[in-house]
Amino acid sequence: MNNDLKIAQANTMETIDKIAQKVNICDEALEMYGKYKAKVDVTKLKTKGKDGKLILVTAINPTKAGEGKSTTTIGLIDGLAALGQNVMGCLREPSLGPVFGLKGGATGGGYSQVVPMEDINLHFTGDMHAITTANNLVAACLDNSIYQGNPLNIDPTKVVWKRCLDMNDRTLRSITIAQDKKTNGVERKDGFVITVATEIMAILCLSKDLKDFEEKVSKCIVAYTYDDKPVTIADLEVQGALAVVMKEALKPNLVQTLEKTPVFIHGGPFANIAHGCNSIIATKTALKLADYVVTEAGFGADLGAEKFLDIKCRKAGLKPSCVVIVATVRALKMHGGVESDKLAEENVEAMLKGVSNLAKHIDSIAQYHVPYVVAINKFAKDTKAEVDALLNWCHENNIPVEQADGWANGSKGTVDLAKKVMEICEKDNDFTYLYDENDTIENKVMAIATKIYGAAAVEYSDQAKEKIKKFTDLGYGKLPICMAKTPLSLSDDAKIQGCPTGFTIHVNDINVSAGAGFVVCYLGAIMTMPGLPKHPAALDMGVDENGVSYGIF
Repeated sequence: MNNDLKIAQANTMETIDKIAQKVNICDEALEMYGKYKAKVDVTKLKTKGKDGKLILVTAINPTKAGEGKSTTTIGLIDGLAALGQNVMGCLREPSLGPVFGLKGGATGGGYSQVVPMEDINLHFTGDMHAITTANNLVAACLDNSIYQGNPLNIDPTKVVWKRCLDMNDRTLRSITIAQDKKTNGVERKDGFVITVATEIMAILCLSKDLKDFEEKVSKCIVAYTYDDKPVTIADLEVQGALAVVMKEALKPNLVQTLEKTPVFIHGGPFANIAHGCNSIIATKTALKLADYVVTEAGFGADLGAEKFLDIKCRKAGLKPSCVVIVATVRALKMHGGVESDKLAEENVEAMLKGVSNLAKHIDSIAQYHVPYVVAINKFAKDTKAEVDALLNWCHENNIPVEQADGWANGSKGTVDLAKKVMEICEKDNDFTYLYDENDTIENKVMAIATKIYGAAAVEYSDQAKEKIKKFTDLGYGKLPICMAKTPLSLSDDAKIQGCPTGFTIHVNDINVSAGAGFVVCYLGAIMTMPGLPKHPAALDMGVDENGVSYGIF
């Protein structure tokens, strides 16, 4: 079987205007970016009154063995379409950091992909560039204000707004700017975050429209004065300029699956650092256009799903009808202690030991009172004994389960999952949030740590304690919590797999994203600017003599 890139390159795409017609997107709303992708001006749409069913796809904690959450998501989208349903997908935009680093792109795999795969994984429609530009415009104006007489009385040692770049570059985590000459500005310590971890990205994904975006960014805290008062983007008076930079980026991007099903790809905040969900604009628009909307949240249910349910759904007034929890036999074997070079060997015992990780995520989703189904994403080397053992475990524990094989068979491999999801969506549910946002920061953090991670305690650094008091005094204590944590473990230690118990969560730092509307807690050794691995994926990429790209995941 060909690799993902060759499968995507061999596919014959439908022109994007024909894809738009499937969900009644009128020509007036389409802004074409070539033949196969377009932005959609949602103000020009004629939408139906009743919302469709919202389906969230999440997963167990990721391992090197792979879970295929995006592949399963896209396979489910096509599976529903194959059953004659009016369906749309809503996915996140890939970051160039993982594309050129280790994880790869975010367009699915095998015969469950969104296309044009290369465009989506690289420059696409320029949204990442706009976000990077907007973020760095704030940084430039901030440092210019300090240089030009500092009328806002900003303490250069208390600047909290960092520059950004959509690339894994560890050398930029901590830098010194404005060196050598006074005309270069006021010398100070600074740093970069990756674009998808910026507050601008979070705000794009949590805004209702352009006006709402401008109002939200105006509230962003960029620094503190010498007497410790917050300085906002409104104080810098650049929110209007940010709206100008971002006005096209606020429009959702329309593409298609290999099987010609319409998909919005819009916004891409990292789930281990930011809130890990595509834009509210895309999701709510899709719900007015389609009867079923399938979306995903980054990484495992402990990160992406928790933030989708406690942050995105809360802010957008969304109610999911079904959650799909993706697991693989291979990943469960790793959670059961099997090394990566031994995964091809049958090991039912290790798989059943690792199923404790899946059990915890099932428990977590159940706490939101939303019906769910486990999707076993099949790999070619899974043995019948292993798959049967996992199916039996689910059946013995009264857990809804279906197999999915979208990677090898596209919609043909996901129709059973699609039927199960449709059945579940017809059930009423009592969706509720995990915590009351009016509770204290400490109590909200404790709720997530104990109920979702399974921790026994939470420990705060002195810095984190000081900031909790500071943010509470400033009136930010009643915001939802966005946990920045390793995705590789339920704990804040990436090396601990499976389902640990009795552990302590360590909150080392806290920040407030006043514009996005949440408090960020940094756990363990989490980084907001990733680094490249020893052998980056970029080393294996190129363009052949026929102008065809190779090496892209």
